[in-house]
Amino acid sequence: MDALSAKKWLIVGLGNPGARYEKTRHNLGFMLVDRLAQKLQTQVKRDECRALVGRGVFDNQTIELVKPQTFMNLSGEAVGCLLKKPDRALEKLIVVSDDLALPFGKIRIRPKGTHGGQNGLRSIIDCLRTPDFIRLRIGIQPEHPVASASGFVLENFSRNELAEVENILEDSADAIFEVIRNGVERAMAHFN
Repeated sequence: MDALSAKKWLIVGLGNPGARYEKTRHNLGFMLVDRLAQKLQTQVKRDECRALVGRGVFDNQTIELVKPQTFMNLSGEAVGCLLKKPDRALEKLIVVSDDLALPFGKIRIRPKGTHGGQNGLRSIIDCLRTPDFIRLRIGIQPEHPVASASGFVLENFSRNELAEVENILEDSADAIFEVIRNGVERAMAHFN
């Protein structure tokens, strides 16, 4: 077994802590981590590096599920701290975020990229000093122009959207498992 395959997968869902933000568009990353925890029959509650962490096993690989508790704009502080542990590697980091530029419900997997205006991704790129990590972006783009993007992302999903969120989370969980099982290129071909 090579050194990289011995490392754990780190799945970081971006969001804001607290009940006030629980069902907002900006918390899709947290929602997906919770869905993955259900599927892996684990809980995300261990406190480490200003984040809540849970551990599960999928396809004989250890997965750590992470919900930074730093608020979105400082997500990089938690991720940077977590990656300092010797059993974790940048190559096995997957960051999940909402994306205002992507149509609602679409998902995009990329092996690397820019922050695209997403402050959580910006913070992680700044703290890690590299954009070279896998990300899964989930579209939240509204059908009509909004007066305030920052206000929009912090609103709860509409009733119509909530009905679709379940399917979006299922597809997104499948996409994460595909990355782990068959690699990012295969997952991109299947889910993008």
